Amino acid sequence: MTLERVYKMIFADVYPLLVAKAERKGRTKDEVDTLIYWLTGYDAAGLHAQLEMRVDTQTFYTEAPQINTNARKITGVICGCRVEEITDPIYQKVRWLDKLVDELAKGKAMEKILRK
Repeated sequence: MTLERVYKMIFADVYPLLVAKAERKGRTKDEVDTLIYWLTGYDAAGLHAQLEMRVDTQTFYTEAPQINTNARKITGVICGCRVEEITDPIYQKVRWLDKLVDELAKGKAMEKILRK
């Protein structure tokens, strides 16, 4: 998949997939939301607004209020990519969220996922 195609994906279409992945493993939508808030700085109203406006993925991350400074601590492989080695900043944020949700689905404790 090209970066342009990833950028143009509507975040509101991706979001239910992230929630479903977590819920299949006994986790909750609220936990996924917590990960999104932590990573992007959106609050509940901000996330809801972005979902309602059906912004693309690039806009979602570009307009994020504040990417968490501890996001750089997210490491590992997701979809065959080492997230810490991704050079494109938007694509790296996409993969960071994928990695966080993956860790959630694997049963990792929230305080460890959030790298506090």
